[in-house]
Amino acid sequence: MTTSAQQAMALAQAGQAGEGLALLRAAQARGEADAFLLEGLWLIEGRFAPRDPAAARAALGKAAELGHVGAARTLAGLVACGVGGDPDWQGAQDVLRRWAERDAVAAQQLALIARMDLDADGIPRGDYPLQVVHDDPRVARHEGLLSADECDFLITLAEPRMRRATIFHDELQRFVEDPVRRSDKSGFPLVSEWPFVRAINRRIAAATGTSVEQGEPLQVLRYAETQEYRPHFDAVAGMDNPRILTALVWLNEDYAGGETSFPDIGIEARGKTGDLLVFANTDAEQRPDPRMRHAGRPVTAGVKFLASRWIRARPPGPEGFGRHEVER
Repeated sequence: MTTSAQQAMALAQAGQAGEGLALLRAAQARGEADAFLLEGLWLIEGRFAPRDPAAARAALGKAAELGHVGAARTLAGLVACGVGGDPDWQGAQDVLRRWAERDAVAAQQLALIARMDLDADGIPRGDYPLQVVHDDPRVARHEGLLSADECDFLITLAEPRMRRATIFHDELQRFVEDPVRRSDKSGFPLVSEWPFVRAINRRIAAATGTSVEQGEPLQVLRYAETQEYRPHFDAVAGMDNPRILTALVWLNEDYAGGETSFPDIGIEARGKTGDLLVFANTDAEQRPDPRMRHAGRPVTAGVKFLASRWIRARPPGPEGFGRHEVER
């Protein structure tokens, strides 16, 4: 049976967002949690309704009150990140605690966060010195940025959401298969930047000397046997807010092949579980550095999991990084 939320989404996708919103409001009056959740997502995205983070947070809070686990997960992330209100790390953990007995994901987040060295606001207290692999252009690494349990949990969160890697095609205005990358990927955009994910993003920011807001959504990439990322550049010419850095974290090591190769500077990198690799994509003028062509070599046995975060020169405006620049 089709739910009111599904009907509303179908209307919106058919160009009838107003009718879809009216249907959601009627369903909300009947106490349907899905209707509050969907409106909250629309209000965050700004595609079928004007973007209003505060109203989104309120709608998701209502859906969570009505027992919607997905809404509660998103709400905890919004509270942690300060979307639609002030950031409140302790408040985000309170949301997780209220759901821990009903939601294994909330319980596992709490357990892993409890082991992290964070202050009361969720900011990492540790130092993460980088070992320079190549000075100019800069390539560096840090061993053991994430624990094995944190890596395993990222994989657990990502696997059900995996799909073929795509890029946004400006002319077609839709996502198409990536011509240079043969892999699967799962992203953690704003609606999925749960407290655990936020803590990981903050640690990557601390290790790279950047602010957490400069990073695009964390992605987890999965490369099966023979899959690869052909030679490419992460920086895009003409981008107003360029990708100055790429941060990669190896989430496992039980595979063969799959090295990260920089052919123009003679480097091939492979890390152990939890190790970070960070490299510059741009030159001193923030133009794409032609020396930073790199590739993920084919996996020859097993499955490789890698977390990836592109880091921009500065945080985005209120509209975020944009659909064509940030894959969902």
